[in-house]
Amino acid sequence: MTRITRLSLVCALLLAGGCANRPAVVPATPAAYSTLSAEQSEDIAIHALGLVGVPYRYGGNTPDGGFDCSGLIGYVYRARMGAAPPRTVAQLAGFGQPTTIGELRAGDLVLFGGGRPTHAGIYVGGGRFVHAPSTGGEVRMDRLDGPYWSRQRVEVRRL
Repeated sequence: MTRITRLSLVCALLLAGGCANRPAVVPATPAAYSTLSAEQSEDIAIHALGLVGVPYRYGGNTPDGGFDCSGLIGYVYRARMGAAPPRTVAQLAGFGQPTTIGELRAGDLVLFGGGRPTHAGIYVGGGRFVHAPSTGGEVRMDRLDGPYWSRQRVEVRRL
């Protein structure tokens, strides 16, 4: 499968879903993406920070229409890397390479939940991450060591 075909499939996935772990028609594979440089990782984090305040919208994947958690991640990675990760949180659990919380760097994905993640965000450094939390909310920055998030199981993924 060519890179353009893969990118087309990823774009189709972006139009199909939200943060609700709906099954995708065609799963994206980590092999379709390259390793991020430190500069690219920082660029992803800065772009995510610039979206703080955008309204939450289930299935949303644009600043004008709002974001859900995986839509936010897809938008940022697509804008900064030219390719987006898988559209659902469940698929993000198999995206890139796992790393430890102690090795977090800007641009890494943080996934929350039990055996199958239910929420995700982009790590921006300093113990903070940007995410689209819930209906009625806005894209915001939270701390991993905050009262709620420190009690959640977290998994880290890196390209």
